[in-house]
Amino acid sequence: MIGFFDSGFGGLTIARKFSDIAPKYDTIFLGDNARTPYGARSEETIYHYTCEGVQFLFDNGAELVILACNTASAVALRRIQQEWLPKYAPDKRVLGIIIPTAEEVVLHTKGAVGVLATSATVRSRAFTNELKKRNPDISIFEEACPLFVPIIEEGEHEWEGTRMIAKKYISNLFKNGAKIDSVILGCTHYALIEKILLEEIGAGVRVISQGTIIVPKIIEYLVAHPDLEKKLAARGNHTFFSTEQSDRINTLASRFYGAAINVELAVL
Repeated sequence: MIGFFDSGFGGLTIARKFSDIAPKYDTIFLGDNARTPYGARSEETIYHYTCEGVQFLFDNGAELVILACNTASAVALRRIQQEWLPKYAPDKRVLGIIIPTAEEVVLHTKGAVGVLATSATVRSRAFTNELKKRNPDISIFEEACPLFVPIIEEGEHEWEGTRMIAKKYISNLFKNGAKIDSVILGCTHYALIEKILLEEIGAGVRVISQGTIIVPKIIEYLVAHPDLEKKLAARGNHTFFSTEQSDRINTLASRFYGAAINVELAVL
């Protein structure tokens, strides 16, 4: 299977887009909802939690795991690829979502890029580093948005206060980068408040939501690695796990996925 991992359920938006475009592949998703959000945690804790999630997905049949979480991609991916995989799963693969996003963004921006993301992602400077590698001349401005993920994970994304908080974060972003022409929604959770963010950012600025970028990149990767693609089941089965199980979790997962799904309990 192809595995998708997130600290919560934001990665379900990418898993759903992948299943829509490539429905034949079996997928397995894990959201670490019992320990979300990751954004305020230490790098070591994020790495430890992400390794546990990846191991669970491998144990349950994943050949390739996508870290559909910008925080995990920013903080843990490189170390997992360089240290953890060679030791524990040398025949498996783990990919992140920041590099594919950066590759796409530099093709379209002309001046400056803004990033709205979790505190840990901003601290890591992963977006800044990857964008600068590809275009040293562009300016990057990042704004940490620590309140978004807890609000969204509690199912309160339609709360009237969400717009007020979004307005503050966006005002801070543009105050320091008046020439921003592209804004990256650097957390997959933000898909659920994308409409609010689009309205507050306003016309004339390209807003980049990662789902439309990441899924074609995954498919390109499979085409470029036929040895991996041959290992993947093509029955169209999709399985969903969370480290927390409740009626709220099922409701929230279905909201992110855009269809009713059943979430099983994962014990890491």
